[in-house]
Amino acid sequence: MNFQFIFPFLVFIAIFFLASAIKVLREYERGVVFRLGRLIGLKGPGLIILIPIVDKMVKVSLRTVVMDVPPQDVITRDNVSVQVNAVIYFRVVAADKAIVDVENYLTATSQLSQTTLRSILGEFELDDLLAEREKINKKLQQIIDNQTEPWGIKVSAVEVKHIDLPQEMKRAMAKQAEAERERRAKVIAADGEYQAATKLFEASEIISKSPAALQLRYLQTLSEIATENNSTTIFPIPMDFIRAFMPKEK
Repeated sequence: MNFQFIFPFLVFIAIFFLASAIKVLREYERGVVFRLGRLIGLKGPGLIILIPIVDKMVKVSLRTVVMDVPPQDVITRDNVSVQVNAVIYFRVVAADKAIVDVENYLTATSQLSQTTLRSILGEFELDDLLAEREKINKKLQQIIDNQTEPWGIKVSAVEVKHIDLPQEMKRAMAKQAEAERERRAKVIAADGEYQAATKLFEASEIISKSPAALQLRYLQTLSEIATENNSTTIFPIPMDFIRAFMPKEK
């Protein structure tokens, strides 16, 4: 009778021990194994056998993590207050360091990214902040990567997503852009007038040296006016033009 009660209990204990001892890790996972509280190494991927009660394993994913950095209030070097958010791409390259050397590597990386974003962007003026986005991203990536390296984390990229400007600054920039467009339009118009005047001057120089060219241009003008207008137009005929058809005196 006692054996009938003990046998199911032993089966339950055996199943419990097997479930605790056998673990399966995926290709992108690693197991950080502690034996009686002491780190003994990494295991995985595949089938892992642990000593129940004695061994404890912490799973760590090696896949790239995409983390949003919340909007941060930043004061630029020229004293303009803006809100900036970003996204950071990182992954664990040393699972044992990520578990042993920092309490929570996800939270630590997020907090470090926020403080670094505020401090680095504060070194730039607003115009540089808007124009040199690639340079800023590279600098952020290098600084955060150097600080997370002791944790076994590799930061592959940092991208500033959005820079939110105050409304008065947006209006001032819109006025500045409109003034710049007007300036360019005036410069282009003045340049066109200069080029046209230059060409007319060159044409007048050529015509003044050739009376026949002047007469042909005069006839061409009369032809154009007769084609476009149906009314009668009276033009004075230059004497030089008449003399060309008069017989020469002997």
